[in-house]
Amino acid sequence: MAKAINNKRIGIIGGGQLGRMMILEGKKMGISFVILDPTKSCPASSIADEHIVADFYDIDRIKELARKCDVVTYEFEHINADILIELKDKGSIIYPPPESLKIIQDKLKQNLFLKDNNFPTPSFTKVESIEDIYLASKKYGFPIMLKSRKGGYDGKGNFLINEVEEIPLAYKSLRLRSDLLMVEEFVPFELEISVTVARGIVGDIKVYPISENIHRDNILYTSIVPARVEYVVTQRAKKLALEVIEQIKGIGVLCIEMFVTKDEKIYVNEIAPRTHNSGHYTIEGCATSQFMQHIRAILGLPLGKTDLIKPCVMINLLGESEHEGRGVMIGAQDALAICDVNIHYYGKIFTKPVRKMGHVTILGENINDALAKSDKVRKLIKIVSEDEV
Repeated sequence: MAKAINNKRIGIIGGGQLGRMMILEGKKMGISFVILDPTKSCPASSIADEHIVADFYDIDRIKELARKCDVVTYEFEHINADILIELKDKGSIIYPPPESLKIIQDKLKQNLFLKDNNFPTPSFTKVESIEDIYLASKKYGFPIMLKSRKGGYDGKGNFLINEVEEIPLAYKSLRLRSDLLMVEEFVPFELEISVTVARGIVGDIKVYPISENIHRDNILYTSIVPARVEYVVTQRAKKLALEVIEQIKGIGVLCIEMFVTKDEKIYVNEIAPRTHNSGHYTIEGCATSQFMQHIRAILGLPLGKTDLIKPCVMINLLGESEHEGRGVMIGAQDALAICDVNIHYYGKIFTKPVRKMGHVTILGENINDALAKSDKVRKLIKIVSEDEV
């Protein structure tokens, strides 16, 4: 007899907000969760059934997580892919497949994968010395993007070089993070979009409505759904996302970030092998959230519908204090007086400048309605330290 769904146990490497929102969805079906995270008070710790407090590269504790769970997944990509491959080869069930994780977590390998499979991506070159950056600047012209191949997020690990005099500073800055670097040609894009895709164990696939993403200082500021692009761009972007997830043999939810140029060319920027910030709108905005969909996919359950319920806008709630302190959210009462406003606070104890502390999804009768309401919400809700209240 097949094991009942409510007896399933999922292991999550990472206990941040993505893990927290996954657990909240899984609990609806009686699923239990074990998380592995080095921070005792991480966002998912208060609702997980068990918390293994350990470093993300602690081989023994990762093995323990795999032993305790029916399936292991992860909420971010900067983890030990080699040990996950080893565990999979010995019989552990791990999704998305760790082989695809190993490709995606190194931006150079990711770009080579995209290039080898004829997916449109910015031109790039490996950096082994500062001379490679000078050569790339002559080849591509300015600006160029210097990137850390591993460990970057929210713009950390990126340096936009606008002129030749900035090359030494850029090289020195990123070498402090890692010796593994690459240079990308800068794409003069008109807007950024992302496509959230789910693929099940048997190969069934669902695609979510495309999100238009606005960043400030390399941090996602606003997502607008559906994206304000022509129908032909929407169809091409979805087709491209489907081809990427099939080629990389992804299982679970993946997010493909793309650039759209003024002449409507599309370039794949990055692949995230997990649920993604730009897909948070799906919790209230779609028939099946990205988190429920991920659980369905990795457990071999039928995938849910991805229809958009209403046009919506997602805004990130970032720490606005000038210093680190215990986080306090103010203005929620007034914001909730606005129709179709949904607040998500991640439960992080401390806030600091531009730290992601939560998000709000606002539904509207149309995009302009949702945007107008989101402007009001952004002015009302603030995350500050308690000594500033």
